[in-house]
Amino acid sequence: MTTEIALNPTRLVIAAVVGLLLLLVLIIRFKIQAMISILAGAISIGLMAGMPADNIIAAVNDGIGNTLKGIALLVGLGSMFGAILEISGGAQTLAVTMVKWFGDRKAAWALGITGLIIAMPVFFDAGLIILIPLAFSLARRTQRSSLFYVIPLLAGLAVGHAFIPPTPGPILVANMLGVELGWVIVVGIFCGIVSMIVAGPIWGSICGRTYEIPVPAHVAEQEETAESGLPGFGTVTAIILIPLVLILLDSVSDVVPALAFLQPVFSFLGEPFVALLIATIAAMLILGIGHGYSREELEKVMTKSLEPAGLILLVTACGGVLRYVLQYSGMGDVIGDAVSSLSLPIVLLAFLVAALVRICVGSATVAMTMAAGIVASIPGISELSPLYLACTTAAVAGGATICSHFNDSGFWLVKSLVGMDEKTTLKTWTIMETLVGGTGFLVALIISFFA
Repeated sequence: MTTEIALNPTRLVIAAVVGLLLLLVLIIRFKIQAMISILAGAISIGLMAGMPADNIIAAVNDGIGNTLKGIALLVGLGSMFGAILEISGGAQTLAVTMVKWFGDRKAAWALGITGLIIAMPVFFDAGLIILIPLAFSLARRTQRSSLFYVIPLLAGLAVGHAFIPPTPGPILVANMLGVELGWVIVVGIFCGIVSMIVAGPIWGSICGRTYEIPVPAHVAEQEETAESGLPGFGTVTAIILIPLVLILLDSVSDVVPALAFLQPVFSFLGEPFVALLIATIAAMLILGIGHGYSREELEKVMTKSLEPAGLILLVTACGGVLRYVLQYSGMGDVIGDAVSSLSLPIVLLAFLVAALVRICVGSATVAMTMAAGIVASIPGISELSPLYLACTTAAVAGGATICSHFNDSGFWLVKSLVGMDEKTTLKTWTIMETLVGGTGFLVALIISFFA
């Protein structure tokens, strides 16, 4: 088994700084694909630090293998689950029902909550494209700026995408830090709710009064979704909650004596890939076949949904390589000593590293992966309490969410769909993302004081 080796600390720091700068330059300046850039940066750190070749190779192999074994099934199953929810109209069901319950005056809250729920199993881009017609429909009906409803929807989607499993981001960070998803879900829900309120209805109302953004002409011409063929609200909600409830039951049974006799059962059913597999099968049978899709049609939809999952897995795996290079080179000890000497909480360190990468690179996935890799290489990280590690996971997610700007594909997607210019998008969407990430981090930091 490969272990850390003793290298010159000064040389290690220089190698790490140069390697990370190389990574950023490859992505930003030369537009090299993130997977190649991260892998090249990680190997460069090892070579410049003076690591033996066999240690570098071991770091690459261990980083890829140990990282993927924890998330590969979850990302794949989550992608298929989300695809079924999308084609069946389950997302529309949640949105339409929530708006009816809240009414037009409180529809912003309904859209924020719906976005939060939908973003857990559905990728951000897909959730936005599915739900934004409803926001525009409300804007037309109430004669208000579309930002009154679009911003809360965007905030909910951003929160669900960043903080709450089974979305891939927090799963990959939790896996790299070795924390149970049950703790991550609990902390993520607290961070997410507060963030959604601040960045959604509150910030959305400010944007709506400040900027008069009409419904885009190409969207205004689209027909609204017919409600008659949509699945039932209770059915959709129950299926979405299956993995969350099973994972939480596993965590609760470990600490509640009355449930100790059921712990073996909950331990199996609450294993994340088992919980998500059950939810995916239920979605196939109830939302897929139960709503008229043939097995062949479902197979095609689910197979196609795995295409973006491959990119996420490869980028994440290369982030694991970066983590193991830092760990095997001894850089984790250097970082740990620096954190100790500065009395800097690991939660704060995690947020700052993720935020820096996010601002420079734009990709939330890359920011999460790099920050988690650096934090995971710190000695003694596994000895921290599960609650503190869950707060660290949320801090990484918060840092990787802030300051979406010109180098983030989400910035341009929102700009084009909503019909805003770059300046207005910066003043609305970018601030909203910063509120989501910053508020989530502050909540995680407060919770960490009690860990």
